[in-house]
Amino acid sequence: MAEAVEKNDEGNWVVTTNEGTKIEAKVIVIAAGGGSFTPKKPPIADIDTFEGKSVFYAVRKMDQFKDKNILIAGGGDSALDWALNLQPIAKSISLIHRRPEFRAAPDSVNKMLELVKHGKMSVMTGDIKELHGDNGQLKSVTYKDKDSGEMQQYSCDTLLAFYGLTMKLGPVANFGLNLHENLIPVDTEKFETSEAGIFAIGDINHYAGKLKLILSGFHEGALMAQQAFRYVYPDKKLRFQYTTSSTNLQEKLGVSEKKDAAE
Repeated sequence: MAEAVEKNDEGNWVVTTNEGTKIEAKVIVIAAGGGSFTPKKPPIADIDTFEGKSVFYAVRKMDQFKDKNILIAGGGDSALDWALNLQPIAKSISLIHRRPEFRAAPDSVNKMLELVKHGKMSVMTGDIKELHGDNGQLKSVTYKDKDSGEMQQYSCDTLLAFYGLTMKLGPVANFGLNLHENLIPVDTEKFETSEAGIFAIGDINHYAGKLKLILSGFHEGALMAQQAFRYVYPDKKLRFQYTTSSTNLQEKLGVSEKKDAAE
């Protein structure tokens, strides 16, 4: 992943990745959506000290949760789906949600309630307020019960928190570009950013009348490529060609009439 962008003495851009790889180029094209989705973290003090060891925001490997005492926080599809999938392998599993209604698919909610009915899992209504444990290992949580308003303690060794997703711009925010509400303003002639030689196409850019459609992205890419060519080949003349009439393009695409005739 690109993490930093700077210009060298030759006037070219140098992109540094998260692995330390440096890539030099005359042009950079940021072709992306409106950012990356990252999990929303619950506002609980010191939760970061438990993350990755006993607090998780996603399930990568189910075996990791075998024989665990799991508390799942949330009321959407992710929370219900993982409650149902992990219940057979967990030592115990409970679900906590801020209200008695769930946003998940009705079928998932019915299956969860059936498990509760048969004592195979439990459901609590309330907000988690504190985490308790040592060296990143969770031992219990304190939550505020919605019905009584009292603080309750619940023993568990694993917390799966599904509070939804939020969109973040990521490292692009540190590239030194002008931003507008976490999007990159561009001109609509070349789709160039505030920095010459850096372009932005796709949902990540911003301009008046912007439509977030795939078709718009193709249009933006075509106009961007015209200016990018001039930066990369300043001494060459740009020949605008069509695949329907250019034998050169047809040969490159393998659809030329000469090739068909020879075959």
